[in-house]
Amino acid sequence: MKKTLIILLTLMMGIGVHAQTVPAAADSPKVVKPVALPSGFTSQLNVVYTEVNGWKGRVDLYLPPNNGKPTPVIINIHGGGWNHGDKESQGGFALYFKLGYAVANMEYRLMQVAKAPGCVEDTRCMLIYLIKNAKALNIDVNKIVISGTSAGAHLALMGGLLMNDHRFDTNCPGVDNIKVAAIISKYAISDVWDWGNGVIKSKSVANWLGANNTPEFAKAMSPIFYVNKNSPPTFVAHGNADTTVPYQQSVDLHKKLVEMGVKTEFITVEGGGHGKWTKEQNADVDKAVVKFLKEVGI
Repeated sequence: MKKTLIILLTLMMGIGVHAQTVPAAADSPKVVKPVALPSGFTSQLNVVYTEVNGWKGRVDLYLPPNNGKPTPVIINIHGGGWNHGDKESQGGFALYFKLGYAVANMEYRLMQVAKAPGCVEDTRCMLIYLIKNAKALNIDVNKIVISGTSAGAHLALMGGLLMNDHRFDTNCPGVDNIKVAAIISKYAISDVWDWGNGVIKSKSVANWLGANNTPEFAKAMSPIFYVNKNSPPTFVAHGNADTTVPYQQSVDLHKKLVEMGVKTEFITVEGGGHGKWTKEQNADVDKAVVKFLKEVGI
């Protein structure tokens, strides 16, 4: 009997040791679905566009065939409250591929790596990288569009509205004339302090601002305060049932753009939540985006 117990205990211990050595599911490599490219398009994946304190900012570039004419390029910025998300989660590029545009799908420093203004600096570095490498990539520096959703739309607005204000360009100096042809903003944070302390009190704001969690610094991180008469044409879309980023954030942004005489279009997605739009609603917004880009000559 004792011998039987010893054998059973030995087997159980062996099972326990084996269980501890099996990697957890969370440790498994992330499965990334490759982007389907049209014929003639090429990709350059995980290109380092900036490096800060050992952190390497990477971008996936999707380039149309070089027919001798520089092409427009769309910078795509993912959302995630500045604290999560990645470029691999992004898609929907077929819309731009059909137009013959290049796409730069970028990553940026999340707040776990760098507090504000880290990701704003990265967005500016992405713009500057494309300008510096325009000839090699065959892109038109006069047709750079910057687009994002949620926190990514906030960064798109910041990157484009700063124009030649170089205060956040310290990691990527050397380009004086930074021009964005258009901005596409979907359910963006336009007033950072208001989002953190207004109707919807987001903890993401305090966490992202860190030690600089003040109205003054939040204003410097808020796109709405950079709008002026020379701002790039800006397309805005927001669901009026958004309980994450208030619809009013885009209403106020659009109002400011109109007041300054900036070409703009505002699409209200009726009943739309925070990115939770129907297939038909997404299709309607995409059509409006294409129409807007054609109207501004892109």
